[in-house]
Order: sequence, then structure tokens, then C-alpha cells
Amino acid sequence: MSGSSRPLKSRVKRRPELKPLLTVSGIGQSLGLTVMLETGDIARFAKVGHDASDGRCVGRAHLSNGTRKGQGNTKNGNQSLAWACIEAAHFAVRDNPRIKRDDPRQCARTNAAIGIKTVAHKLARACFYILRDPVTFEVNNAFA
Repeated sequence: MSGSSRPLKSRVKRRPELKPLLTVSGIGQSLGLTVMLETGDIARFAKVGHDASDGRCVGRAHLSNGTRKGQGNTKNGNQSLAWACIEAAHFAVRDNPRIKRDDPRQCARTNAAIGIKTVAHKLARACFYILRDPVTFEVNNAFA
């Protein structure tokens, strides 16, 4: 347990990329700080898929000529970032009507867990672009 009883917000140095990150549906102060701190320097990811993979938002199947040859280690990646993406997805589905409209369609094709994971993946991709190029979140760009 940490020696300080001060809230997380007062112990963390705010970086300028936090403000645009808070425009993402489902991300508030705590999740925004978690995503910002756990992602670290966004320049270490060459592509958006590498960031999504670090947040455990992508599958790990090994394919050869369309045939599954096994599955990779699904525990690779940042556990705290994965948690933050899933939490943000739950809040986004609950609070944003545009995202809520897409979620039942995805759940009808698969199941609720995969539907939430799909929303988390889209939010993780949006967070990558927001951290890389400080822009605000546009729900129609992320959920087109």
C-alpha cells in the first residue's frame, strides 16, 4: 500500500494529452489518468494495432493459409490498460446513445462479452490517435 493518502489526481502530474483524452465517451478523470499513465510515451508504438495489442484488445490467433495453427499468449500486454479499456467500454455503452445503438447489433451476432470487447478495441484505437495527435474524440469517426 502506498504511503500517501492523497487522492490519485493530486499525486499525478498532469500532462497536456489528458485533456483531449477526457473527451472520449466513457473516460473520466480516473480512467483517463490510467490510460495516459499506462500507455506512456505514445511514440513507442509504430502503429495503432500495436497500442491495441498492448491493451489486450486484439485476438492472438496464429493463421497459416486460413487455417488456425494455435493461439498465442492472451496474457501478453498491459493488464491495467486492458482493464481501463473494458471499463471505458461499459461506461460508453451505458452513456452514449450512438455507441449503445451499435452494441446490441454486435451482441446479437456473438455475445455480450465480445460486444464489449469490440467497443473497447474501438475506444483503444481512438485513444491512440488522441494521444498521438491531440484532437478531440468524434464518436462518428470511431464508430462509423
